[in-house]
Amino acid sequence: MSLLGKLEAHLEIKAPPEKFHEIFTHKPHHVSSITPDKIHGCDLHDGEWGTVGSIICWTYFHDGKKKIGKKIVEAIDFGKHLIKFKVIEGDVMEEYKSFSITIQLTPKENGEGSIAHWLLEYEKISEEVAHPETLLTFILDISKDIDAHLTE
Repeated sequence: MSLLGKLEAHLEIKAPPEKFHEIFTHKPHHVSSITPDKIHGCDLHDGEWGTVGSIICWTYFHDGKKKIGKKIVEAIDFGKHLIKFKVIEGDVMEEYKSFSITIQLTPKENGEGSIAHWLLEYEKISEEVAHPETLLTFILDISKDIDAHLTE
């Protein structure tokens, strides 16, 4: 069996793609105030918000434990409302050789809201490691909280 994997999900949200994308590019440090039960902090370790190569450290509560994840921004496409993070340190790296998270927002055809497409790409360190379904669910729950905040 392959240790490489992909998980993806689509989520309909009410927020326009520009607003949702801006949270993850220029304002990820606001997520902890939007969803404090899940995200405890987000700090810029290197670079500037909204730029490729920036390093961001997240502290979060997942699967009953406080965790840390340091990510580098690998790609940003403002026209396509896309951002890709590569995990470089933290709890996820205990079970995965590589792990990246991409979100792309697409406006809905009727012009009201967006489709958030989340993609997790990873390589497990062994066959015993589970696929990160709970992490994808966690990300979707955060997305719902952000959407509710943006459309209040």
